[in-house]
Amino acid sequence: MNKDKKSTDFRDRKLVSLRDAQEAVAAGATSIVIAEKCVVTPSARDFLQQRNVSLEAAGNGTSAIAVPVAVAHEGSSPVRPAANPRLFSTPEAEEIKKEICATGKKLWLRQFVDGNGGNISYRIGPNEVLCTPTLVSKYDLTPEDISLVDLEGNQIAGTKPRTSEIFLHLEIYKSVPEAKSVVHCHPPHATAYAITGKVPPNMIIPEFEVFVGKVAISPYKTPGTAEFAQTVIPYVRQHNTVLLANHGIVCWADTVTHAEWYAEVLETYCWTLLLASQLGQPISYISEQQGSDLLELKKKLGLPDIRFDTSRMKECQLADLEMPNSIALTPTPCDGNTGRAGNMGGDAEVEMLVRQVTDAVMQAISAK
Repeated sequence: MNKDKKSTDFRDRKLVSLRDAQEAVAAGATSIVIAEKCVVTPSARDFLQQRNVSLEAAGNGTSAIAVPVAVAHEGSSPVRPAANPRLFSTPEAEEIKKEICATGKKLWLRQFVDGNGGNISYRIGPNEVLCTPTLVSKYDLTPEDISLVDLEGNQIAGTKPRTSEIFLHLEIYKSVPEAKSVVHCHPPHATAYAITGKVPPNMIIPEFEVFVGKVAISPYKTPGTAEFAQTVIPYVRQHNTVLLANHGIVCWADTVTHAEWYAEVLETYCWTLLLASQLGQPISYISEQQGSDLLELKKKLGLPDIRFDTSRMKECQLADLEMPNSIALTPTPCDGNTGRAGNMGGDAEVEMLVRQVTDAVMQAISAK
């Protein structure tokens, strides 16, 4: 028997939170003993795994440790445990509620939301998601306003009705197991791209490349509907930020704060491109080699990027090259887009582009 092994006994607990795990590790624990039906929150589990602290179930049974959504067999529906309303009042949940409220104020102060627009969520358990309520300004949020829902959108705790757009968040959680938080908002400059069916070019500002990178745009559907929520499914595995056609943007990350950061990064980037285009000077691009270095850094940070898929690099190069100095590009096939759905299809977009280039060349010849 290993004499250096030190166990912390949590058999009297019905739930082990991140704070419990931190206290056990601080006390020198190398293993934690829990009751057979104890629930360990995902953040606590991840914290313990990163520090090689084992979880041991008392007795001969198997502990009910919170794990990512499991699939019983190929083609079957996900098998999830029943939602646990007790998670709503844990110390970890209370801290996350405060973080959600602080993030809501940041979104409002930066004019990323207006009225009661936008919504924020955090996946606190395998089948439990904290989210903002409907019809409340993000500036006015308090921890008492936050709701708890399961992955099907059923509200299981909270005094105010959950946001009507929660299904958008839930589809992301179902599609991306590593997603812990989702932020949806309407920043003006990024939304300007969304309402024109265009995306910003990349390989211009390094911070944008590392934290966001190539941006996809999902087709328009009525917000709040199941169809709307499903529009992001083709994109969110390889993009942490997606433009929502004629609506706004959605970002996912490992924390609420980080998801809001990505919204800031995208909005500032779109705004900067607009300002640069007004200077009448060519926009300089980061070289392919320098871009490769940024992608290596991004990979080390564990952030997604469609350009990591080498099988698609022939159609999807590091930099977007459509028209010199253009700050509004047609979404490329490597982003899962085939052109804007609506009044103009992909062929019409190409035809217009050819016409614009031809007109520019003819004007240049005439000037001589």
